[in-house]
Amino acid sequence: MKQPLVTVNKSVRKIDGLSMATGRAQYVDDVHVRGMLWAKLLASPHAHAKILDIDISQAQKIPGVVCILTHKDLPRVPHTTAGQGYPEPSPYDSYVLDKKVRFVGDRVAAVAAETRDAAERAVRAIKVTYEILTPVLDAEHAMDDDAPKIHDEEDSLRIADPEKNLAAEVGFSVGKNFFEDSDYIFDRTFVTQYAQHCPIEPHITMAWFDEQDRIVIRTSTQVPFHARRIVAQALRVPVKRVRVIKPRVGGGFGAKQEVLNEQIVAALALATHRPVKLEYTRAEETISARTRHPMIIHLRSGLKKDGTITDFDLDVISNTGAYGTHALTVGCNTGSKVLPLYRAKNVKFNMRAVYTNMPVGGAYRGYGATQGAFAMECLIDEMAERLAMDPLEFRKRNHIRLGESSPVFKALGEGREGVAQSIESCGLDQCIDLGAREIGWREKHGKPKGKGPIKRGVGVACLMQGSSIPGIDMGAATIKMNEDGSFNLLMGATDLGTGSDTVLAQIAAEVLGIRESDIVVYSSDTDMTPFDVGAYASSTTFLSGMAVKKAAEQARDQILHVAGKMLETDPADAILQDGMVVMANGRRLSLKEVALHSLYILDQFQIMGSSSHITHTSPPPFAAHFCEVEVDEETGQVTVLSYVAAVDCGTAINPRLAEGQTEGAVLNGISYALVEEICFDPKGRPRNATWQYYKIFNTQDAPPIKTILVPTWEPTGPYGAKSVSEISINGPMPCIANAIYDAIGIRLREAPFTAEKVLKALKLRARGRRME
Repeated sequence: MKQPLVTVNKSVRKIDGLSMATGRAQYVDDVHVRGMLWAKLLASPHAHAKILDIDISQAQKIPGVVCILTHKDLPRVPHTTAGQGYPEPSPYDSYVLDKKVRFVGDRVAAVAAETRDAAERAVRAIKVTYEILTPVLDAEHAMDDDAPKIHDEEDSLRIADPEKNLAAEVGFSVGKNFFEDSDYIFDRTFVTQYAQHCPIEPHITMAWFDEQDRIVIRTSTQVPFHARRIVAQALRVPVKRVRVIKPRVGGGFGAKQEVLNEQIVAALALATHRPVKLEYTRAEETISARTRHPMIIHLRSGLKKDGTITDFDLDVISNTGAYGTHALTVGCNTGSKVLPLYRAKNVKFNMRAVYTNMPVGGAYRGYGATQGAFAMECLIDEMAERLAMDPLEFRKRNHIRLGESSPVFKALGEGREGVAQSIESCGLDQCIDLGAREIGWREKHGKPKGKGPIKRGVGVACLMQGSSIPGIDMGAATIKMNEDGSFNLLMGATDLGTGSDTVLAQIAAEVLGIRESDIVVYSSDTDMTPFDVGAYASSTTFLSGMAVKKAAEQARDQILHVAGKMLETDPADAILQDGMVVMANGRRLSLKEVALHSLYILDQFQIMGSSSHITHTSPPPFAAHFCEVEVDEETGQVTVLSYVAAVDCGTAINPRLAEGQTEGAVLNGISYALVEEICFDPKGRPRNATWQYYKIFNTQDAPPIKTILVPTWEPTGPYGAKSVSEISINGPMPCIANAIYDAIGIRLREAPFTAEKVLKALKLRARGRRME
């Protein structure tokens, strides 16, 4: 008996919404442990230097100072801070504390004190003697023969070529006789900038010892299980001695996929045998945490006169900064999440992630696809223009379709060879049609708009992403039934404020025929919940959701078995509905009756299910983004007037939360496209490390954003679902760039699109016309 969806695909209330709105939700800093010490880190003022001596004598004399750690006090264990599955594809090039610093903001020493003031005073009192080295500040010249070597230590592992400052490299080539059949060849270079995640809650970590003398780490993280493993590795303690708890998180966006401070906080707790807390300031978050990888993207493409794309050749230089966290996998995604979108018989990709003495690139929502989509979608627009073809028609003619595959899927995964797959769900044509109608494409594109210096234009970008990392990522869940017919759902999946606890409860409730409010969710505690890789790679709904569904199905089957025995009826055609077991003959039992019978009456056992799930495919969500912009040719100011994001995420488990994810990603992307950029002085020091000088868009800056969810059914996902969280950050940069071109006829290939860059481009165009 097939039942219509009751809880899934419904915008139910977020299960933690009330507690968060009333301030009762517990974040890391909402718990105080008696005897807590304050930690502060001494950061390097130099981009590249050796530490010759550290004098802590004066700092130790400051009242309240309990402990000071330097590289001399800790085991030297090479590891990566990238929160990825084991074995991590990132190089082991980091140390908890090292005798060399490689960027401004690199850690030199750690202090624990009775008060924050004492800790800050102690940090200032530490005297460090440096041998200042020549820094590498330009990614294009990082591999020059005479460039200083950033990682010259002998014990780091998995660095592609430390002599060339090459952290990671990957490439493939499919096809032959490149560009031989092309009527037109395009050759363009695109540049993206440094940007910071800007979570409202910065990195914060606490550590203490429980009654069994185990280290308990309460931390704002996306990857609690990876954090446990990496802390144990870096400090040479058994995994069984470490417990990691993730409470509510005030935003992550990839920044907290980094196991950044958990090691040093645990080290201070071990040294003092006292509770310790470390919280970054906003400036520390910008300078010492992680950023989006700046990239130089060289894209060549071939085109026939009939509109067939023949070739893509994508070459990427990615600036990973001082350490290679996520260097390989972010670079892989620049190709793997972009190149399959359009068919071409010849495809080539090469990516080099280079070390510089600049801030460290890490995971950031979009994860490399953001940069790649900028280049691809701008060039796709140019190709359509060369043929005098509408950009929408050109995209429809060339994008991948249902039942089709791409050689890129097999050639390129995340850090290793990918997985061959075919497209089993695709609503991109509908996304294009609905989005175009909403923005008024037919009426506005290519038409003269605006009076005087104010010009208007519309732009488009099409996108794809992925859903989990096939063959690598795994999630697990356990669900157990209580006496009143409610359930406890235990899972390692990590809710960052995105609503995944709610979404996963909805999936379980759909299986069990109950309301999501009848499920008590507990997630992300390495002692109490099953394993999950964490919140990254757009995996939670697709991967963890399937684990929850399978666990709930086990519990459902046990419920039906018990009910059948109670009613002496074959439960083969029975269903669970509205908290009841409903037999085919109409007889009913409440879940409470079944629970009490199973626990107390006869053949007692705990009704529960526990299951794991690993994927062997990564079905892409698709999207078509549209925007209308206004450009002032006198000031260069670009204003986004309206934005439309039409998204195919399969079945939206919770449409309102899917819309929220989309709108948040779009605003983040608009901010990245127009204003966000970390600026540096000639010595590699950030000049705008606080929000007073680092502009991010907020709700007052936001244009009207319209989300259109286009339903499809993905057979490999829970109730037809695919991912939704990352894809929409990839659209604004190319979409706005294409709209600027439609407005004033200038193509911008270096972000962000500031007024200064627009004016410079206008002046260059005017100069060229005068020369003609």
